[in-house]
Amino acid sequence: MDTEDDPLLQDAWLEEEDEEVAFSSRKRREGALLCGRSPCRVRPLRVTLPVSGFWNIVGWVFTNPYCAGFILFLGCAIPAVLAVVMFLHYPALDIDISYNAFEIRNHESSQRFDALALALKSQFGSWGRNRRDLADFTSETLQRLIFEQLQQLHLNASHLGVSARVRRSAPQGRTSSPKPHGHLNPGNRTSRTARAAPRWDYSSAYISANTQTHAHWRIELIFLARGDSENNIFTTERLVTIHEVERKIMDHPRFREFCWKPHEVLKDLPLGSYSYCSPPSSLMTYFFPTERGGKIYYDGMGQDLADIQGSLELAMTHPEFYWYVDEGLSAENMKSSLLRSEILFGAPLPNYYSVEDRWEEQRRKFQSFVVTYVAMLAKQSTSKVQVLYGGTDLFDYEVRRTFNNDMLLAFISSSCIAVLVYILTSCSVFLSFFGIASIGLSCLVALFLYHVVFGIQYLGILNGVAAFVIVGIGVDDVFVFINTYRQATHLKDLRLRMIHTIQTAGKATFFTSLTTAAAYAANIFSQIPAVHDFGLFMSLIVSCCWVAVLFTMPAALGIWTLYVSPLESSCQTSCNQKCTKKSALHLAEDLFIAPEATSRAGRETLPYLDDDIPLLSVEEEPVSLEMGDVPLVSVMPENLQLPAEKSNRGHLITRLQELLEQWVLWSAVKRRWVVVGLFLLVLLLSIFFASRLHPASRAPVLFRPDTNIQVLLDLKYNLSAEGISCITCSGLFQEKPHSLQNNIRTSLEKRKRGSGSPWGSKGSINLQGTVYISKSRSKGRPAVYRFSLNASVPAPWQMVSPADGEVPSFQVYRVPFGNFTRKLTACVSTVGLLKQTSPRKWMMTTLSCDTKRGWKFDFSFYVAAKEQQRTRKLYFAQSHKPPYHGRVCAAPPGCLLSSSPDGPTKGILYVPSEKAPKAKLSATSGFNPCMNTGCGKPAVRPLVDTGAMVFVVFGIRGVNRTRHLDNHVIGDMGSVIYDDSFDLFKEIGNLCRLCKAIASNTELVKPGGAQCLPSGYSISSFLQMLHPECKNIPEPNLLPGQLSHGAVGVKDGKVQWISMAFESTTYKGKSSFQTYADYLKWETFLQQQLQLFPEGSALRHGFQTCEHWKQIFMEIIGVQSALYGLVLSLVICVAAVAVFTTHILLLLPVLLSILGVVCLVVTIMYWSGWEMGAVEAISLSILVGSSVDYCVHLVEGYLLAGENLPLHQAEDPRVCRQWRTVEAVRHVGVAIVSSAVTTVIATVPLFFCIIAPFAKFGKIVALNTGVSILYTLTVSTALLSIMGPSTFTRSRTSCLKAVVGVLLAGLLGLCICLVLLKSGFKIPLPNGTAL
Repeated sequence: MDTEDDPLLQDAWLEEEDEEVAFSSRKRREGALLCGRSPCRVRPLRVTLPVSGFWNIVGWVFTNPYCAGFILFLGCAIPAVLAVVMFLHYPALDIDISYNAFEIRNHESSQRFDALALALKSQFGSWGRNRRDLADFTSETLQRLIFEQLQQLHLNASHLGVSARVRRSAPQGRTSSPKPHGHLNPGNRTSRTARAAPRWDYSSAYISANTQTHAHWRIELIFLARGDSENNIFTTERLVTIHEVERKIMDHPRFREFCWKPHEVLKDLPLGSYSYCSPPSSLMTYFFPTERGGKIYYDGMGQDLADIQGSLELAMTHPEFYWYVDEGLSAENMKSSLLRSEILFGAPLPNYYSVEDRWEEQRRKFQSFVVTYVAMLAKQSTSKVQVLYGGTDLFDYEVRRTFNNDMLLAFISSSCIAVLVYILTSCSVFLSFFGIASIGLSCLVALFLYHVVFGIQYLGILNGVAAFVIVGIGVDDVFVFINTYRQATHLKDLRLRMIHTIQTAGKATFFTSLTTAAAYAANIFSQIPAVHDFGLFMSLIVSCCWVAVLFTMPAALGIWTLYVSPLESSCQTSCNQKCTKKSALHLAEDLFIAPEATSRAGRETLPYLDDDIPLLSVEEEPVSLEMGDVPLVSVMPENLQLPAEKSNRGHLITRLQELLEQWVLWSAVKRRWVVVGLFLLVLLLSIFFASRLHPASRAPVLFRPDTNIQVLLDLKYNLSAEGISCITCSGLFQEKPHSLQNNIRTSLEKRKRGSGSPWGSKGSINLQGTVYISKSRSKGRPAVYRFSLNASVPAPWQMVSPADGEVPSFQVYRVPFGNFTRKLTACVSTVGLLKQTSPRKWMMTTLSCDTKRGWKFDFSFYVAAKEQQRTRKLYFAQSHKPPYHGRVCAAPPGCLLSSSPDGPTKGILYVPSEKAPKAKLSATSGFNPCMNTGCGKPAVRPLVDTGAMVFVVFGIRGVNRTRHLDNHVIGDMGSVIYDDSFDLFKEIGNLCRLCKAIASNTELVKPGGAQCLPSGYSISSFLQMLHPECKNIPEPNLLPGQLSHGAVGVKDGKVQWISMAFESTTYKGKSSFQTYADYLKWETFLQQQLQLFPEGSALRHGFQTCEHWKQIFMEIIGVQSALYGLVLSLVICVAAVAVFTTHILLLLPVLLSILGVVCLVVTIMYWSGWEMGAVEAISLSILVGSSVDYCVHLVEGYLLAGENLPLHQAEDPRVCRQWRTVEAVRHVGVAIVSSAVTTVIATVPLFFCIIAPFAKFGKIVALNTGVSILYTLTVSTALLSIMGPSTFTRSRTSCLKAVVGVLLAGLLGLCICLVLLKSGFKIPLPNGTAL
């Protein structure tokens, strides 16, 4: 057949001739070619390809080996050069993987809080828990200004004397000198301002005097009780476990090089063995004291557990105690589900003179040291205690390690796809390499545009998704080019074949890439920087990927056909001849067709892979499509049948093609109305369930829920916030050494002297005891063993002998001691026994006795789980046969341990050796400090910042960011705009009245949560002298030494601004949508109060702000922006598909399919228990773009089939639509299924990511891909076969009409918006404002 005889290659969009020809005239021209032979055969139309002009040049360039090679060289060189330029001549990208990357800088909540934060920073130098100069400076300065005001009011000097006596003393460890009343020393003020950058201003001339004396770093530990319903952390087993973890931290070989060494620890003699390093700031200092010289030291270094109740009573006398426990603990309920601990590390390090001396070098040394704890701490959790670890350095290390580990999964994903591409390209290494390389190199170009052209300096955490998704998207385009090139093998002229490939595949991939890029680009309008950057980055990658594939793949296919394909064919032939057996699936066979194959064989041999000629290059008989099993077309080959070896090639793809043809015959021909009916039913149900998807009811989850870092984030809402530093809250600093003589009798001795004590060792306080074993044996029955703490052996029991692995007795611990903390319980039962032979049976378990099976508690003891010094290894097990008794033996066979793994009633135990010295209870074991005189009343629970801290600010109008437009959290925050009309002393009465009003609102503020002044106890006594409203100002209930969150800003002797702080009732663990109601309550109440002030009062410019408000608006506006992005991407996709299809009846099936896919995906999300959060909303915004790809490819095949419509099919519109639909699936079916498979494979590794947005995004994309390909092969084919235009073909005129229609539709929408705006209707915008 001549190469010009293929009507498939008529490209209606690119022909230079006039294409507005009526279908009837074309039909008459085709009829002139009909022959008179019977049966009637349709001869293909002879067509002339555009072999001149632009397309002739394009075909020549890509088929010329030198030009094609040069294009491949440029395709590799240009990205490499751009990458080198970017990395060498531009600042490195800052990878921002923090949660603050989602902060909306230009939102009102962020602007308010940033203005306050900037004012604090400019005044005091820092914002956080180490703001130690705040109380001093504000107290002294505000006192001075109050004195000046009092002098102006002509008050007598006695008031000044009173104020001097009540002046607040400096914090511990700092010295203060008297300040003159008239003015503040300018030099002192300058020195305070200069000290803003570093946290401390310590200058040490000698290393020995100052080394490691300043607490500068920390490790946070949180111990969670688990394993039972009570979840009380204050049990013996759990406290011993916690103590062991803390001791392991201190036993680190390098701990002494970095530990904190305050001068207070020098009085604690037992700490000398640890170079006087401070022990962890923990309640273990109360539970494990040490005894030295007749005194009790509360340092947590003891080996024995003191009395739990007494230790708690002593610790509760200090308000600092509540820092360590949860909010549920009280004097009536002395139980806590968690226990908090801090390990402090000091600076300067050895060989450094001060904290500032080579600070970055000190910080790097500490970071390299502290990360060595991660592996150890990750293994410390037990069945009863979960150990969580954090701190700034450890938490950042965990986050970055998690991010890097998740990114490694992208390489696994890429490797799997590369293998699949290798298989689907006929095992061609050449095509597989350039297919994957074109995708990878396009990422470098996109990164260059993102960083250099658009000037974005940050790479957010969401951008990591690109490493997974882009491979699947790019491979789709690669498959379309390869599939199109393969289907044009009937063209002998390589240039014509290349032109056809570029025209057909380039156009189809352009529109699919356009819709996908538009879906991602819709997120550019998001106000959240991380989402904005993600949308821009992904749209750039998709666009660059299409351009790279458009140039690389034609050039690679040209060189492959000329040079590489013959070599691969010869190699495969040689390998096949050497093989003794042929594989059942010939995956290694050539999927591309030899150039000499020019005709299609029959469907029976299915030469789809070897002689794929255009859709209509066949000799056909008219056959009805409703004839059930009759083939759609009866193919009569013009040439001889291919050899059997050829017909077996590509068996895997052949079977896939057969399956798709059978599928489309069912969905588009036989059961098309059934498919449409089911689709409409599913669509209605999906809309119903999708509408029930409600907003998120909890804070966003950033990591997998069971990980250390996510549990820490969840617990953050129950713990104290930044304003509390508790480095001196432990018993080491709160308690003086107690005399042991006052403790007459310990609680353990009381238990020992009580009746019924099982150990029976009068006067002895040994920790160890002995378990004796005897047995009872009868004829025909197995021996039953007895465990007892008594050495006597009553009848019918007999002592066992050490022979045959028997163990007559072994040593145990009565209480946890050292590493002997594994608790074993001996249970006794009489079920299933004969009283005359063995009246009872015993067994051992690590759990409690199973009362349902008749087991009752007898006694318990403690052993070691791992081998220790001077220990003995024994085995215990419960028999699997009646009477199901237990046994202890010296070797595994006797205890049946070789048959199955360890369990609660089977395992290994390590007991003290008989020759080991007997351990004695220390004097602190069971020590009760409150035994005689009691410990006093429990302290009142202070505020520990568990609620959101709300600030009411006056004197600040906002923040100026006119010079900083990047809207990114890492960028410059701008400058503060102050209110020059604000006068503190003029408005002092109104401020005091407002403070009382807010503090009395119990719906908004916790009792004792008002912090109206910088240092609540030192200033309030002066204010009542200025105004009567300032009497009885509410004072906060703070920890000793805890800083007030209230602050004032002073400049040039004038108070510029003031912020009053209130601990709100808002729980920070609630969802953003629930917390938004609290925000509205605060805003409404404050505005009502401000309206009570006079019209010209500067207080009317006041505002309320909270860091938590910023976080809730991240998610709220994120969801709103994503939903707007969903609508925008839908509009763009509709416009693109309308221009592509140029017919309303082709656009409608695509739109219905997209609607069905999106609704079904949302419904599955609802059924899975998901809620609409930021991640879900962002994922939905790209569903439209990714859903439309397969439908567009199907419509492209439908249009191509229409350009080659046989005469007998055109007579019946119904048959014509069905024929075109089947041919469309035959043309693009394998390509789109392969694309779907690669996309799913690319996203499956995301399921295993620890970062929750990655995992959820991957699940949504995979789900969307599966639903899209299913709907394309069922719903879209059925709709096309029912409503598709039967004889329509694209032309320039139809394309022009489509463009005009889209423009008119857009103009109509704009007019409607203008009319709504003029009528007063407010159109909401993605940033939360209205247009």
